Amino acid sequence: MGKMEITVKALNELKPSEIVRNGNVRDKFIQIYDTMWTPSTGVPGEAAYERESRYFNRLLAEKEDIRTKCTHFSLFTSFLDVAISGLSLEPGARAQAYLLARSIAVDAYMDERGQKKNRYETQCVLTVSGYGELVLRARCGQIRHADNPVIVYEEDSFEFGERNGQKFVNYTCRLPHQSGRIVACFMKITRADGSADYAVMLPEDWQRLSGFSARQNRKYNPQTRQWENGKPNDLYTAQGGQIDPGFLVAKCIKHAFKAYPKARVGRATQLESQQVDDVEINDDLYGITADGEQVDTTTGEIVKPQEQSFAPASDTSAGVTVDPAAHGEDDTF
Repeated sequence: MGKMEITVKALNELKPSEIVRNGNVRDKFIQIYDTMWTPSTGVPGEAAYERESRYFNRLLAEKEDIRTKCTHFSLFTSFLDVAISGLSLEPGARAQAYLLARSIAVDAYMDERGQKKNRYETQCVLTVSGYGELVLRARCGQIRHADNPVIVYEEDSFEFGERNGQKFVNYTCRLPHQSGRIVACFMKITRADGSADYAVMLPEDWQRLSGFSARQNRKYNPQTRQWENGKPNDLYTAQGGQIDPGFLVAKCIKHAFKAYPKARVGRATQLESQQVDDVEINDDLYGITADGEQVDTTTGEIVKPQEQSFAPASDTSAGVTVDPAAHGEDDTF
């Protein structure tokens, strides 16, 4: 398949729902998916495109802020990142990935007072959930299996520690859970070599995340010229003043791999652990141009064109199973 040019001007002339149905965008998605995933999964790029383009446009129809506010360029890159990640936008309680609108600083300018200000634009960001990250880790060969996260209540017996360099958890469920007070959440991970690892979250962990959520949600008051305190995600206090169990399960999955090697995602994808080195995620992979010039997918600036190159990903998924949690959604903070 020859080199396909997709110009920023051409993208801007399309309606949001028309972007993923554009012929060149279709061909680029299929080319990326066939190169990265078809050899290991056996799923043709064309089949993946037909499925994911429907999910993508369904999300656009449901989310007005993404459809009306996000740049066409970011819609394009987030859709190609679906092909790069090999994940699915299929909705549901255990969705692997979804779309979010994010206000992102793109450059700076000097105001009339000579003060430096940031210029923001709303971009569409492909966000990988904790369940999606489990799939990524398994495909990378980092894990063999992950058990369902377990919610620990005050009545239960729970011990977590390290012995001879190995993490351990001793847990006994003691019913009934009359207090309803959650004291921990843990998940057992079986690494590729068969050894066990544990991800554990304690009250101080989700209290810290709640504080971060409040800071993320603060708003600037132009009249007082001060930042006003924000409110954390309601799910941190949805269960009688404490964290929602399903929300905690999703958080446990999402934060289980902070110390693990990087996982491969695209430039327009939101994930705590970013790329692996077996396939380089460079600007040329997207094939985006500005009337013949290459465009940096991070900054949007025109750069000198480079020769397009694709290296097939190694097959590391055979025999790997993933068993993520059956409850909860991975909401952003």
